Amino acid sequence: MKANPSPLLLALALSLLPAGLTAESDADRDARLQWWREARFGMFIHWGPVSLKGTEIGWSRGAQIPVEEYDQLYRRFNPTNFNARAWAELARAAGMKYMVFTTKHHDGFCMWDTKQTDFNIMRSPFGRDVVKELAAGCRDQGLRFATYHSVCDWHHPDFPLTSPGGRVRRETSDLDRYEQYLHAQVRELITNYGPLGILWFDVPQEFDRERGLRLEAHTRALQPDIIINNRSGASGDYDTPEQRVGKYQDDRPWETCMTICRQWAWKPDDAMKSLEECLQTLIRCAGGDGNLLFNVGPMPDGRIEPRQVERLREMGTWLGQFGETIYATRGGPFKPGPWGASTRKDRRIYLHLFDPAEPLVLPPIGPRIVASSTLTGGSARVVQTGEGITVSVPEAARREIDTIVVLELDGPATTIPAVGLYPASLTSGRPATASNVFMRMSQYAAAKAVDEDDGTRWATDSGTPSAWIEVDLGQPTLIGRVRIDEAFAGRVRSFTLDYRDGDEWKPILAGSELGEHFTQGFPPVTARVVRLSILEATEGPTLNEFALYPPK
Repeated sequence: MKANPSPLLLALALSLLPAGLTAESDADRDARLQWWREARFGMFIHWGPVSLKGTEIGWSRGAQIPVEEYDQLYRRFNPTNFNARAWAELARAAGMKYMVFTTKHHDGFCMWDTKQTDFNIMRSPFGRDVVKELAAGCRDQGLRFATYHSVCDWHHPDFPLTSPGGRVRRETSDLDRYEQYLHAQVRELITNYGPLGILWFDVPQEFDRERGLRLEAHTRALQPDIIINNRSGASGDYDTPEQRVGKYQDDRPWETCMTICRQWAWKPDDAMKSLEECLQTLIRCAGGDGNLLFNVGPMPDGRIEPRQVERLREMGTWLGQFGETIYATRGGPFKPGPWGASTRKDRRIYLHLFDPAEPLVLPPIGPRIVASSTLTGGSARVVQTGEGITVSVPEAARREIDTIVVLELDGPATTIPAVGLYPASLTSGRPATASNVFMRMSQYAAAKAVDEDDGTRWATDSGTPSAWIEVDLGQPTLIGRVRIDEAFAGRVRSFTLDYRDGDEWKPILAGSELGEHFTQGFPPVTARVVRLSILEATEGPTLNEFALYPPK
């Protein structure tokens, strides 16, 4: 079911449409987004003069780097090894179908020949229009070219907020005049470098929904078929979970934006994701019915770091073999989980099994399975009954990163309602409390770890070395299994799980690392209040889910 906007917001949006631009139907909107949804995989690029320092783009202005020094970096920026064609060829070799390039980040520096400010690449020693060259390179390689453009601008004197982090308010500013500047730059990008596949806005500080709707309307008036994300101040066409895989969602499009290393901009010796992490992230995105926008941060000389190039080419090799299970598919019908993910197309279901050592038991589906095969080699045994589907993979057919089993159906796979593999958690919706909540913000409260939504999380303040979260099950309840999903794997180094017995806490289990999908059974106990104590963490603990289940 598609979410319907409120009558008030719909009327406001319609009133802001320029003359000649009419509201589109659901069918027209689906057609406009079709290429992007089928693409599934895109390249994100954050790059600029800050690469000379190896700190984060925008955010390090006024933090790690004094504002005066940061704003003068462009005078030394001369990336003579920049080759737009090489970047586009790499994206294509990686199996990516579109590129989103950061034309202006929060630091206000523009990577194209803008006429709105002198704070741009043409005033650097390099003196070349990077956006123009990339747009041409992408089209030459058959990629859709798109632009990222920050709504906020901590350098511009008319924007009310400045560095560090947009937390400092200027004594004088003019948001209306800044809005005109922003609109003028959007016009330049679309008129001079378009048509664009996407205009990817970000951090709409000071922009309410009305300003966001105006920005969207202005953008669509210039290019009606453009796709817009949800960070203009208005809702746009799709959601953008950041640095995490989005939850299963097939009623509104979404795209995870994530870095191949830890930082968006280039950082020397930054920790890079393994091939397993990269591929399983892409698979989970597609299995959740979303896209993956995967970020690289080029070096100050203009090259993408060789190890990142190698990793992306490895992903492209895999997609060259198994891309049919990703491109132009829909997620489901089995929702992603620690077991893996599934995608579907026509009368096929593609099961991506991450650890098929044990038989996988899937919920029942309506259509009958008429055949099965194993794309990754070998064979699997598939048994369908009225109770469900059991998939067994012999050891010889198991692959280290992903084992792909194909189910051929006697009816369409795309009409099967999506279903999860796990029963409802006993903690779901129950009252939860925690020792610490990030900046006391409600969106990171303890309740977010017990809402059965992998897209939300309980988070603690930066630098928190230990914390606890507890949940009240409402009445004494028999429990025998726990699932904990750490939002940033590797932070937790020591933990205990305990239950309250009168005034005493009694142990259930203890361990060291949790990781992204920690699941463990334990001798059954009857408990009402259960506490997870994180005794040691390298950084503030944050959990997507803390779920308890009855014994198996």
